[in-house]
Amino acid sequence: EAERARYSELTRELRCPKCQNQDIADSNAPIAADLRKEIYRMLGEGQSNQQIIDFMVDRYGDFVRYKPSLNARTWLLWFGPAGLLVGGLVVIGLIVGRRRKAQSAHADGLSEDEKQRLATLLDEHRP
Repeated sequence: EAERARYSELTRELRCPKCQNQDIADSNAPIAADLRKEIYRMLGEGQSNQQIIDFMVDRYGDFVRYKPSLNARTWLLWFGPAGLLVGGLVVIGLIVGRRRKAQSAHADGLSEDEKQRLATLLDEHRP
């Protein structure tokens, strides 16, 4: 029973190299069937889950794992989306801040010098 649970866990944790969006438990691709047989064989030999996962990663790369480990090669997978979100929020904040500043400057009206100059121009052009 424990072996069956480990088998199920491993086949759900590993991605089919051909299908890419299915685990090897659900995939009908021939490669997935081969991988299921390989996992069954390795479990029969007494290998640990980590040994089996390491074997699959060595053979197919980190992509084969639905939950890649955090290391120098995969840090972008883990932190890239958060970095993009923070960057987007900063850009939005800057845009909103500039618009508010521009609106408040426009709302303040004319400076005293501008008011004087406008009055002078209007006086010069009165009939």
